[in-house]
Formats: sequence, C-alpha cells, structure tokens
Amino acid sequence: MKIRRRHILKGAGGVALALPFLEGLRPRKATAADDGGADPFAIFFRQANGAAAAQNTQEIGMEPERFWPTQHGALTPETVQGRAVGELVDYLDRLLIVSNVNMFEFNYADGHARGAMQGLTARGPVVEGLGGDSEANGESIDHRIGRELNPEGRDSLFMYAGKSGGWLGGPCISYRDAGQRRAALHNPINAYQTIMGIDSDQFAHLIARQNSINDLVRDQLTSLMGSSQLSSADKQRLQLHFDSIRDLENTLMCNLTADQEAALEGASAGYDSDDGELVLAAARAHMDIAVLAVACGYTRSVAIQIGSGNDGSTRYRNLEDNSLMENYHWISHRRLSHDSQGDVIPNSDLLHHYVDIQFARTFNYLLQRLEQVELLNGTRLIDAGVAVWYNDNGNGPAHSRMNIPYVLAGGANGFLKQGEYIQASGDNEPNHAKMLNTIASAAGVRKDGDAYLDDFGDPMLPKGVLSELLT
Repeated sequence: MKIRRRHILKGAGGVALALPFLEGLRPRKATAADDGGADPFAIFFRQANGAAAAQNTQEIGMEPERFWPTQHGALTPETVQGRAVGELVDYLDRLLIVSNVNMFEFNYADGHARGAMQGLTARGPVVEGLGGDSEANGESIDHRIGRELNPEGRDSLFMYAGKSGGWLGGPCISYRDAGQRRAALHNPINAYQTIMGIDSDQFAHLIARQNSINDLVRDQLTSLMGSSQLSSADKQRLQLHFDSIRDLENTLMCNLTADQEAALEGASAGYDSDDGELVLAAARAHMDIAVLAVACGYTRSVAIQIGSGNDGSTRYRNLEDNSLMENYHWISHRRLSHDSQGDVIPNSDLLHHYVDIQFARTFNYLLQRLEQVELLNGTRLIDAGVAVWYNDNGNGPAHSRMNIPYVLAGGANGFLKQGEYIQASGDNEPNHAKMLNTIASAAGVRKDGDAYLDDFGDPMLPKGVLSELLT
C-alpha cells in the first residue's frame, strides 16, 4: 500500500476517513506530537452580553460581584465560591483567569457589534457607524491560526449554535479577511461530516446500520495496521483515533430522537432553537467534534459561537425552577427591551448570573472532554493546547469594552501559566490585541522564525504579548 503521511482510507459507499498524522510515513521537523504528545491548539468559546459583575446600574442599583474570583493570585475553591467561575472548580490547577483585558473604542455605533466583531479580529469596522450592518476590517485569530498551522492549509473549524439570523446576521465572530465573514457549521452532524469526509447519505447509512465509520474502512484499516512503515507508536495513535471516533458516534447516534433524525435534512430544532437548553446541548455536540478534530490533527483552531451578535433570541433556563427566562439580551439590559426603554425585569442581575453559570458549565464540559483524551506519552489533550472562554463585553447593561472576561484552560505544552487569577498589564489601555497575540503564540503561530506573534489586529493598537501570562 502506498501511504501518504496524511492518509485517507477509502471504504464502502465512497466514504473517506482522514487519519491522524503518522510519524512513520514521512520525515518531518520534530513537533510535540512526535514524542506521543500533541501539537498546541486553541479552541475559542464565545459568550455575548458581558458578565454579571459588580456595578451600579440604573435598573437594579448596586449589583454584587458574581463572576470574578474574590482576589488575584492562586486560584482556590474559596476564591471562586459563589462565582460563575466556581463551576470550574475541578480544573482550577489548569485555569488562567485574566482581568483587565480591554478592547479599543472602535466606532461600530453599537456595543454588541464592537464586541462581537472585534472579539477575534482586534479590528474596527470596514465602514464606521453602521451598527447592525457592520463588518470587521480584518482576519480573525482563529482563522489565522488555522491558515498558518493546519495541514494542507485547511480552514479552522467555525461552529454556531442558536437561531439562524438575528442581530449581526447570526454567526459573526470569524473572518477570513476584511469584510469577508466566514460561514459557520450550524448542524453538529454537518460539522462531524466535514471532519470525517462523509456526506449525509453516508451518515444516514451509518445510522441505519448502527455502524461506525471504522467499519466501512475495516479492510483498509487492517492492511494499514500491518504495514511495516508504521511504528508501534503510530499504531497506538491509530487505535486511539478510531476509539475516539466510535465515542463521538455513540454521542450522536445512540441518542437520536425523531427531531434529531430530521437534522440529517437540515431541519432539526435542536441546533437552530431559542430554547437555551437545546442550544447548549448543540454546543456540547460541537465541543465533542472540536475535541476529535484537534485530537486527530484535523485542525489546530476551533471557534464556537452561541447565539447571534447580541444572543437576542435564546431563552436560557432559570436555575431555580428550570423555566425559560426572557431572552438573554433583554436580561443583559435588565429590561423588557432591546434598549433602555422597557420595564425593568425583576432580579435580572441574578438571572444574568444564571446564564453565566450555564456557560461555565458548558465550558466545563469542554474541559472534561479534553481531559478524557489520554495521549501516548501519558499526558492529556487539555494540557497540549488552550481552551478560551471569552465574552464580547465586560458587563451588562453597559456592555463595556473594559475588563472583558477571559478564562483560559490548559497550558499549551507549558507555554502558559496555570492555577492563577492574573491582572493583565497596561492599566486601562486597549490590550485586547495583545491577548490574541498571546493565545496565537501559545497555539504555535510564529513570525520571523521563532518570534512570538506580536502584531495581530489593527496596526494602531499596542503590539506585543501579555508576558505576565507566560511561564
């Protein structure tokens, strides 16, 4: 069998299954994956509308702190108790929570457009002052990481859960270039098909037979596993890859309802819903796919967006009685309105906190899935890269560009500090671009040889990385 390093197995019905990188198939420059580990990566998980942080609002008055740890320094169960980040208590030793990350006051004419479109681009609008009709004036960092590090120049994964359309047109955080917004994979099954290289008919065939993709390439797999070109480490890596595929298929297939079967035709209500419980379930399916994609070497970069530009359709659950609350955007404004004119929603600051908790729990699910993947050198996938839970705004209803929440998990093979709550340097300067430089550098992007990426974003913004985040 003539084998390429990035080998594709061809099976029944024309199914094509991409394999992980195999060290025995082609000489290459050594990377972290060569010693049984994994190359660094970045997974971005975006939340809209700010956090339920301490502030004085016209609607509620003095709102207590419910998001950030109680003090900077080492993270402990005591410093996160009662805060949204307390939902991540099992991963405190792997977290780096960063305060004082500040965006620039670009003239988007709307705080949601400014936050959502600047979030991964560190760029202003193509045309100033357009609000909901805005577009970002540059590439996003998730795309930059994929463009530079992905095999064969493959695009990074961009996935979206929530109602189609809405403010800013729905998916709005990932950009190929100035004004060139990327389309998102909406249906989790379509995202799965993308990384597996199969179509809807082939996936339906798998469901009907309750087969694995592995079953359709069994003969080729047997031949490949017997190849003298592969080392024992390669064969272990292959087995891990196929086991991971089976686990993901179990998640997508064994829980199929009639509604989820309709997703094969693009009509499922689960991923295109205003029910926050269904939306977050779809996001968890996207996270399963993200973990498989980075584990098998399909991509070094993933962006997951929940809800439109202002997440104005999604109604998350009240954690007291599991009822559907008002839409999240209204809650973030504390009013029954998309602006400052509606009646005040009672206890809306607490309801906002409940939304933060549900995002924290969903991020915690991602960390669990990353930790479950054991690499050949005995480390876990979570330690190889960095998962990033970030927000468009610092708070609501002001939707400030200051103190944007950033929660990083994973050390990126020892690149980033862990177990700390750190204040980013720069007083109140716009240092958000430096944060994106730092994350991209942690994922492995370099300039001028081995120099860290330091000039991503608008050329007028301060350059460099946040060195205080580095080990």
